Amino acid sequence: MDPQTHPPGPPDAHDAPVIAGLLLAAGGGRRLGGRPKALLLHRGRPLVEHAAAALWAGGCDSVHIVLGAAADTVRERAGLPGCVLVENPDWAAGMSSSLRAGLASLAGSGADAALVSLVDQPGIGGEAVARVAAAYDSRTSLAAATYDGRRGHPVLLGACRWPEAAASAGGDRGARAYLRAQEAVITLIECADVAEPYDIDTVADLARLET
Repeated sequence: MDPQTHPPGPPDAHDAPVIAGLLLAAGGGRRLGGRPKALLLHRGRPLVEHAAAALWAGGCDSVHIVLGAAADTVRERAGLPGCVLVENPDWAAGMSSSLRAGLASLAGSGADAALVSLVDQPGIGGEAVARVAAAYDSRTSLAAATYDGRRGHPVLLGACRWPEAAASAGGDRGARAYLRAQEAVITLIECADVAEPYDIDTVADLARLET
């Protein structure tokens, strides 16, 4: 039989995009009296564990976690099997330095996109992660969760966008300026029905954590 007449075989698993979870967990909790956010307890375990579990539950193929404040203690106390731990020595310079460190750690990994999430948002779980990850499109390579129409995390950055996103990041803004500039092509995924995007930023916010 002419090879060209063979019926198509099953889809190749390699056709599926490789999505790497990128968790920014380096913050020192300045407005929390210097308590590193990664180590704040929620349901008896550090926040970093909950955030990493959400990325795995959402279908990420790998999870890279950027550590900074109290990195050694996080390594000792948190159970993060299978995760790639990336230390950011410049964490005090703000979230943007962690984004750059995380994207640099993914270079050459074979990932098609990074699914970026924040350690201090325990209300965002695997369902929101899965929705945004499923929005990957090689033509735009850019998607973000929205909550009642307001853009938030997680954010999906295709590998082709990493250099520009890293270069435009500054201070504690992360990729905010880059996303604003690309607003016309971002695929927005409403997630308010499955997640809550609150941050644990201040002492008052600690009341949102569960014992």
